[in-house]
Amino acid sequence: MTIRLELRADCLAGTWANVAERRPASSDVTLERGDIAEGLRAAEAVGDDRIQESAGQQVTPHNWTHGSVDQRQAWFTLGLETGDVSLCNDTFDMAIPATMILPA
Repeated sequence: MTIRLELRADCLAGTWANVAERRPASSDVTLERGDIAEGLRAAEAVGDDRIQESAGQQVTPHNWTHGSVDQRQAWFTLGLETGDVSLCNDTFDMAIPATMILPA
C-alpha cells in the first residue's frame, strides 16, 4: 500500500507540473528551466532500488516502501504528459502497464 501511495504522489506531482507549465510567465506559479529534470532526479534519488544499491545492499523489492526509480519516474511522467489526475488512481486499481507492475 505504501508503494502505491508514493507512486500516486509522483503522478499527482506530474499533473501539477503539467498545469504549472501551461501557466503564463506572469503567474505566481511557474516552472523554470530544469524543474522537470529536477523532479525526475528527485524521483530517481528516492527509488528504493537506488537507495539499496547506494547502501551496498542487494536490491530486494519486497523491502521497498517507495517503488523503483523506473516506477517513480514513469508515474511522474504519466502525470506530466497527460495532466489527468484520474489516471493517478491506477496505482490502486492496478490497471497499469506491465512495465510498471509493482513487486509482489
